[in-house]
Amino acid sequence: MISAPTTTVTRPATVRRVRPEDAARMRALRLEMLADSPLAFLETVAEAAARPHADYAARIASVADGTVTAQFVADPGGRLVGHAGGTVVPGEPELTVIYAVYVTPTWRGNGLLGALVDEVAAWSRACGRPELMLEVVVGNDRAYRAYRKLGFVDTGVRVPHPKIPALNELQMRKPA
Repeated sequence: MISAPTTTVTRPATVRRVRPEDAARMRALRLEMLADSPLAFLETVAEAAARPHADYAARIASVADGTVTAQFVADPGGRLVGHAGGTVVPGEPELTVIYAVYVTPTWRGNGLLGALVDEVAAWSRACGRPELMLEVVVGNDRAYRAYRKLGFVDTGVRVPHPKIPALNELQMRKPA
């Protein structure tokens, strides 16, 4: 459990795999993610807000178990405060790509990012994939530094941002 960085109230957050009943709370967190960090994700707030709840519910149910794609959340009760996903890459059976990583601003800096990445890593290892990779928008120094602290190494590979041609992303890897 991770505690919120406050001086008056300390609330623990449990990091766990998402469950089908998390769909409404996951939708709320997704909208927060997109509003807070629009360049880090592949859809806009407007696109996500327009998606029906049934679509969120189906998406969450599809990643609640299995070995192809998984999502993990930080849950203090009430609103979810963090998220990280992992998925396989065709052609690289030993690799899990970490995606859609987010920690609510008031919860940043207390180890929650590491706990989310650790859960993805444990799932990856259990699925027989010993390596992790993620992409960070070039210039997002806060995220870059945070991932370096977690042991990710910049591979030197740069790829175009999938939605914004003027931006590039850098790839970082580490053992799971």
